[in-house]
Amino acid sequence: MMVQPILIAGRNGQLARCLRELAAMRGLPVVALGRPELDLESRAGIDKLIASIAPSAIINAAAYTAVDQAESETAKAFSVNRDGAAALADIAWQMNIPLIHHSTDYVFDGSKPDAYDESDIPAPLNAYGASKLAGEAAVLAAHPLATVIRCSWLYSPYGSNFVRTMLRLCETQQTVRVVRDQHGNPTSAFDLADAVLRIAERSAMDDRRATAGIFHLAGQGETNWHDFAQAIFCERSRRGARIPALEAITTEEFPTAARRPRNSRLDSSKAERVFGIRLAPWRHALKACLEQLGETDAEGNRAGRRQRNAPLSDHARGQQAVASDL
Repeated sequence: MMVQPILIAGRNGQLARCLRELAAMRGLPVVALGRPELDLESRAGIDKLIASIAPSAIINAAAYTAVDQAESETAKAFSVNRDGAAALADIAWQMNIPLIHHSTDYVFDGSKPDAYDESDIPAPLNAYGASKLAGEAAVLAAHPLATVIRCSWLYSPYGSNFVRTMLRLCETQQTVRVVRDQHGNPTSAFDLADAVLRIAERSAMDDRRATAGIFHLAGQGETNWHDFAQAIFCERSRRGARIPALEAITTEEFPTAARRPRNSRLDSSKAERVFGIRLAPWRHALKACLEQLGETDAEGNRAGRRQRNAPLSDHARGQQAVASDL
């Protein structure tokens, strides 16, 4: 069992919050750091900060995730997602400890008709995807034994994500329009966090060569944004809550600053072979998330009663965070 804590880079993003919560439930010692203590843009003094913690492993859950905003803030996206990630990887390598870094399905252009596996050549369509792809390369160059995990369509009871956006729109809209021609694997941040903690424990104890490299890890099953929304609405209706009408639209009918891949489905079979880890089917995980959301407030914090969420104008804000997950 680990004596020294796992360092989680990132404190308030949805994955970081799930990691913290699950670690506490398991009795795993963790230290979660975000801005201003750990700022991946400035990176001043982070080597001494991390050395003072003496972690057994580092999980990088910090990222610039504003997909559309990255088109006009490309330098900032690369500063965090490439340079900041590389700095963490270099520190972990110098300390001879495992590093787990998180990436995205948006490194692909969506032209493949089938699910993407780790051998497929990335070709990002937007600045965010390009910054994350550059981050993967920089991390593995600095820490050849690092574990890089790509996930797809992450959601949780916390932060800004598609599930919470749809629930907000249920409260404010008569009709919700959602694209139907983009396909992926909805992934519960809690399920992903559980898997990541298991990988971190294994990496700290076993030969790290077996856990090095890029892995896809996403919820089982695939869908599109419209049908994902429909599943959310159906579960909400089962609980006796109001739901709006749902209208399917095309990507062209919903223009955004950043282009999205039409297909970002991920084949997670390599992770199952290497780690013995398989995430839950997305519909099952969605039900668990919605049950938990019934006990959280508008900010995603645990509460005794549910509060009304502030309205959002469109579904696209559910496909990205509106600020860096630091």
